[in-house]
Amino acid sequence: MSEKSTHKRAKTKGLKSPKTEVSIPGNRRLDAMDKDIAREVERNNNPKTIAEAIRRLNSQKNKKKELLVPTPNLDIAKDVAEKIVKGKLLIQNLSRTKRRFIK
Repeated sequence: MSEKSTHKRAKTKGLKSPKTEVSIPGNRRLDAMDKDIAREVERNNNPKTIAEAIRRLNSQKNKKKELLVPTPNLDIAKDVAEKIVKGKLLIQNLSRTKRRFIK
């Protein structure tokens, strides 16, 4: 299934010279990355798929980690992230107007 245009726009917006679909260890791919930020967009509200996205972000060292989810899923993503995340994580809605931080 191909990506929706909103997904494509959200994963690269605000990044300087972004690379999309970046290969990471374990035969996985990260949505977008530039030299400072690793970003994953998860539009599904299933906690298992959100956890997989967080694990993909955990593999990135020395980068700021961002997870973008739809607004109703912010609290679901925060609950899942508190159990899994290593380091810091910024969870935002797709339009980046609401945030949740994990330290």
